[in-house]
Amino acid sequence: MTAATPWPAALAGSPVVAVIEQAIARQRLSHSLLLHGDDQETLAAVALAIADRLLNVPAASAAFPPDQHPDCFMLRPAGKMRQISADATRELIGKVQVSPAVAPRKVAILHEVDRMNTAAANVFLKTLEEPPAHTTLLLLTTRPYALLPTIRSRVLHFRFPAAAPATVAAGWTAWLDDYRGWLGRLTQGVSGKAAIADQVFTLYGLVARFGAVLDFATAEVWKQQREKLPPDLADDEQVAIETGIANGLRARLFAEIEAATRGFALPRLAAGDEGMRRAYPAAVEKLEHNVGLLRLNLNESAALEDFLLSSLRLWTQRG
Repeated sequence: MTAATPWPAALAGSPVVAVIEQAIARQRLSHSLLLHGDDQETLAAVALAIADRLLNVPAASAAFPPDQHPDCFMLRPAGKMRQISADATRELIGKVQVSPAVAPRKVAILHEVDRMNTAAANVFLKTLEEPPAHTTLLLLTTRPYALLPTIRSRVLHFRFPAAAPATVAAGWTAWLDDYRGWLGRLTQGVSGKAAIADQVFTLYGLVARFGAVLDFATAEVWKQQREKLPPDLADDEQVAIETGIANGLRARLFAEIEAATRGFALPRLAAGDEGMRRAYPAAVEKLEHNVGLLRLNLNESAALEDFLLSSLRLWTQRG
């Protein structure tokens, strides 16, 4: 029976896919896999491709798309806090303990497994220590080192690069151009009340536009993703997915701000701008610090405003 779910086009034929396909063909695939990388959508596509090849086999009494298969179970974060609870984890474990319905085995896909709270992780650890018979557990995460070391040590690791370039948010290219232009004006020196006020107004304009770009991009990606979701997905799981999309886009945008800052600074460093040697590392350090605080629920507008205010000081006092 030929698998109906393809690998992501950018990964088809890659060494990591070849290893997994060979292990499936030999029936030697590990019972627990950790699929990690930079893009949750790519990881989900890989998990469905694996599930299809494990479930829709000649010995199965019927074939189904993996996301609708009666022997394929999903566990996702729920709610705005995007947590996987102990109760939800126990419910999943109960499902995989039951004999398969139409396939020779069962598959459980755990999306964003790093969102398990401590109680859920401890509950799940017991299942990893004594995995159910004829069951494959696929753990998906973009943050593998956020998992308990005891979980990481009991799964086989596969890393997948993003299968597609990051989504280009409407208005984002213009935002980055204006940000670089703002940095250029700061490095030329700012003096006088009018000039200072102009730079501050530009700063707050960048903050406001950033929020608008992120909101619009989140809505567009969510609209596309919602069409692919199972129809019986609970409301709190949908909220968690939409929040996850926003957080993923936010991380990408902040990463591109860092890249834009680096692209602005490096030619000037190469030209011997001594003031840049202090301003650039300090600015990047501040940005990385604020991005870290986003994981603790700091608002992205507050994080960006604080970074830009620090930049205003750093880039105008480079001597």
